[in-house]
Formats: sequence, structure tokens, C-alpha cells
Amino acid sequence: MEETQVPLKSFDLFNPTDTHKMLRETIRDFVKAEIEPQAEENDRKEFFNIQLFKKLGELGLLGITVNEEFGGAGMDVLSAVIAHEEISKSDPGFCLAYLAHALLCVNNLSINGSQAQKSKYLPKLCTGEWIGAMAMSEPAVGTDVVGMKTTAKKQDGKFILNGRKMWITNGAVDDKGTPGDLIWVYARTGEDKRGRPAISTFIVENGFKGFSVGQKIRGKTGMRASTTAELVFDNCEVPLENLVGNEGDSIGHMMRNLEIERIGLAAMSTGIALRSLEIMNRYAGVREAFGSPLNRFGQIQQHIAESYAKTTAARTYLYNTARLMDVSEGGNRIDSDGVKLFAAPVGKDVADRAIQVLGGYGYVSEYVVERLWRDAKLLEIGGGTLEAHQKNITNDLSKNPEVLN
Repeated sequence: MEETQVPLKSFDLFNPTDTHKMLRETIRDFVKAEIEPQAEENDRKEFFNIQLFKKLGELGLLGITVNEEFGGAGMDVLSAVIAHEEISKSDPGFCLAYLAHALLCVNNLSINGSQAQKSKYLPKLCTGEWIGAMAMSEPAVGTDVVGMKTTAKKQDGKFILNGRKMWITNGAVDDKGTPGDLIWVYARTGEDKRGRPAISTFIVENGFKGFSVGQKIRGKTGMRASTTAELVFDNCEVPLENLVGNEGDSIGHMMRNLEIERIGLAAMSTGIALRSLEIMNRYAGVREAFGSPLNRFGQIQQHIAESYAKTTAARTYLYNTARLMDVSEGGNRIDSDGVKLFAAPVGKDVADRAIQVLGGYGYVSEYVVERLWRDAKLLEIGGGTLEAHQKNITNDLSKNPEVLN
């Protein structure tokens, strides 16, 4: 049987449909007009630009994966990748605030919340009227999420939350310590039949009695245009209807939502790499040394060529994984871990090479790459450390070696 040859240019992995291409162009124009002009100043001031954030709602980006019934755009994982990549080319810190809202909070609620919870909260979150966050990490608990200490107990017709959450993006949204409007909170509600911690999910609103910001964390190496805070739950009163699903069933949906988070973080890293490569390549073509452009020297060629190869490899792995991932089901932990494990160091490495090529100019903020380099480091830590991804992948391969066939 004769096989039909597919023309080489008939499929664009990075823009597979006209909708994806249009989305990229729309975001790219918005980034150029609105995000880029404020990026350096707000990084320096450690300021979260709330008004600019609300404009993402006008573009439909704050509920990019949410069903249109609740005010979302109803788009796929690949669309979320495009959004995070394009925004991170300019301002990864601002993009981190976007990710915490759109993926960690809003997507989580869209997939796992009840009809009543979605109807009540998603329209406000999709427009940007409300800003959302997800609270999982604690002062003494990061990767080992089942070791969390925050508890929730049913008492007098409500749940009482006690504990602290740490490193929460959008936990506070301004210098006054104003909390985010809606916090997706994980807490222990006892033990399961095998004696393991039972983790449950609660929707906490700004204004609930017993909920406050402990401290706004300043002096971060990078991602300064997003706010990071400690959250305190001191006998915090949560209505029974704000329990998501049933008590003790959160581990499954927690892990599924971490898959799309890692895809988003990997996209942030490829955005950083693309911008750094663009700056490096342009600079090496116009700056001269010893009478020749820098890109005529082998040392510089190595930086540019290896950066291109690594960036393209990371993007190819990322976009293929995103293309195959279902928003509501996930189900590909090994590659969501693998993509972030591979892509996160690429962003930092390419930004580092760009600084090296630009020399002294690369070391100052005017040329952007020093900020991108600082921002890139967080991607090796947040959303699961590189070491956690290595553990997960190794465990998954030991259980399912057939994926290598």
C-alpha cells in the first residue's frame, strides 16, 4: 500500500492551528505594547502591576482553559503554553503571577470544583475582578506535600483551618499585605484507611475570619514583579460548602493539576531562552572586536549555536507534550516532569550565555538578560525541584518500563 507523504511545511508544531497562531500574535502585540514598557521598573520596585493583570482578563487569558459557560476562553493546554512563553519573553515575574492565578487556582477550580463553586467564583476570576492563588507549600514542607501540617477540622457547622503556608505567589497582592481574593488551600483532615495523611481542599476568601497575611517576602533573587507571601490560618472559619469534593480525596487532583503547572513553568523557561537567544544573536551581529563582528569568533558561535539547539529541543519536547495533554484529565506525569526537568535549566543556561556574549552590557538591566537570568533560577525550584522530577521520573520508569519501547 502506497503511503501518502505529508508535505514538510504542512504542520507547525508551535502553531498547529490558525487559532493558536492568532493567539500568539495577539499576545505578542499586547506584550510589546503593555508588558515590556513596565517590566524593568516593576522588577526593580518589586511591584505587582494589578491594573495590567486585569487587562489579561480582557484578552480572555485569565481563564484560558476554563469552559466558556463560566466566562473562560475554553482553550487547550497548548494555548496555555503559548501564553506563558510569550509573556515570559518580556516579564517572567509578571507571568508567574499569571500562572499562579490561571493554572494553579482557576484551572484547578474549573476542573475540580462543584457546579455551585464554579458558578460563584470563576466569572470573577476570569475577568480579573478577583485574583487567585494556590497554597500548598509550608515553612517546613515543600516537595514532601503529604507532610503538610495545616489542618482542617469540622466544628459547629463549619471547617476550622489552622496552619501556615509559605512562598505563595499572589498570596498578597500589594505592599500593604492585602491577601489575594481567593486562595485554593490544601490541608490535612485526618488519615486514610492505611494511616496516611488525608489531604482535603478548601476555597478561602479574603475576609474569612482567621485568615491573614503573615509576611510579604521581599529580596527575592528574581521573579520580583510577582508578590510572594506567607499566609496564616488561625482558627480560620470556612463554610462547609467551600470544601472541594470530599474530605481526603485531594491527592489525586492535586497531582493532576501539578502536571499543567509544570508545563506552564517549562513554557516560561523556553520564553526566557528565546528572548535571551534573540538578544545574544542580534548583539553578536553588530558588536565588533578586532575588526570583525563577534559572531565570526568560534567562542561566540558556540554560545549561539548551542543555545539555539537546546532551546529548540526544549520547545519541541514541550509542545509535543502539551499537544497530547488533556486539560481536564492530565495523565502524563512522566513527561510533565521530564519537560520541566529539561527545559528549566535551558532558560537559565541560555540567559547565562547571553550575559557572557554581551559582556559588561549583559550584566546591567538595560539589556534585559540579567533580569531573565535571575528570573530563570526559580524555575529550577518552584513547581517541583529538579531533584523531585528526577525522583518521579525514575519511579515511573521502574513501574512502567514499557514507555521506553
